This record gives sequence, C-alpha cells and structure tokens, in this order.
Amino acid sequence: MRSPVGAGLLAKVVNDNAGQLTLRGALRLFASKPAPTLLALFLLLGIPGFAHAFDLQQLSEQLAKPSVIHGSFTQEKHLRALPQPLVSKGTFVLAKDHGLLWLLKTPLQQDYRISAQGIARRDATGWQLLPNKSAGAEQNRLFLAVLQGDSSGLQRDFELQLHGEASQWKLTLIPRSLLLKQVFTQINIDGGELVQTIELLETQGDSTVLRMQDSTAKQPLSETEKHNFAQ
Repeated sequence: MRSPVGAGLLAKVVNDNAGQLTLRGALRLFASKPAPTLLALFLLLGIPGFAHAFDLQQLSEQLAKPSVIHGSFTQEKHLRALPQPLVSKGTFVLAKDHGLLWLLKTPLQQDYRISAQGIARRDATGWQLLPNKSAGAEQNRLFLAVLQGDSSGLQRDFELQLHGEASQWKLTLIPRSLLLKQVFTQINIDGGELVQTIELLETQGDSTVLRMQDSTAKQPLSETEKHNFAQ
C-alpha cells in the first residue's frame, strides 16, 4: 500500500461556515474561512521515494517527476474559538502541465482549479476566475513554485529545513517575507514515499492539517479532467 500524497497548494481553497468564499491567497490553502490559496502546498503532491539520503535539490527533482497525481484529502481546520476542528473532505487531481483540480465533497460540494492563470471556481455556467488581488497573486506564484518543485523560488520566500530519509522525512518552511510572516509561523510537510501530511501554523494561533490519502501517480487524466483544465 502506497504512502499517501500531500498537497499544496501553495493557493488555498476553503469555505467558511456560511459556505461563502473569500480570497486570502494561494498559501493559506484549505483554511475554513478564506478562499483559494496555494493550498498552496498543496504543495508537494507526489514525491516518489528516494533511494538514498536526499537534499533539497533531489527533493525538487522528485517533485517535478510525476505527470499526474490523483488522490483524496481530509482537511481539519483548528480554530481557537471552537472545541472541535472543522472537517472537510474531497478529491484532487494534480497535473504537472495543467495545474490542480481541488474537488470539495463535504460538508458541501464545490470545485476549484488552480493554474498559471489563477484560481477559478466552477458554478452553473462553468469555470469563473476569482479576483486576482496582488497579495493573492504573489501567494499563487509561491503555490505553483511548490507544485513544480521550484526550490529556488521557494527559498526566496522561505527558509527550508529538510530532515529524515527517503522512507520518513519532514520539510519545514519558515517565512522570510513580512507578508508571509503576517499569515504563518511555519508550514510543516511530512511524507514517506509520497507526501502524507501538510500542517499550516498561523500567527493568530489557528492551524490547518491536510491529510492526503489513496494517492497514485499511475492514472492518466480522464477526458473530463482534460476538459476541466482546458476551459
């Protein structure tokens, strides 16, 4: 049984309690209130196991390898004001040459697409691009850098600390820029053969834990998925 994969999105996609969406940028991906982020981190979806001890360059190369990754996710948003986390579940498709489909199933159904063009949400008439605010655009850029394994791009905005070995490793991202320091204290990514968990620690004390399950890099894009990326 393969280890689960993570995600990223460094462009975050989330809903609030009322089902309304707001844009807080790519990196706060999957928080309960803000909208698309780079869930950004979503980052680090699909990391095949390393045969030897590895460094950031090897990690970047591995991130760039999978063409398509399918999987499911469970997101827990821990808010200081609530005794229990807000839980959402769904599936995702990460395609190297296209972007990310983030398909929320519960507690409500909502589809998002994150690509070089920005963040789009699907409604009754099709895919609609969300407003591209400057902060959100910058975080979306970071999100795509993670998905594409661009460690040089990430190192401009984060201090990267990699520990462990191929079968069990941890990558910690410490914000460098003032903008990101206002949102996160750090981001933790754990994995084995593939990314398993992404933890976003926010400055105000809230946190988001994203667990990726049933991930596989063996399944190509379906015709429907190709159509969704092409629209």
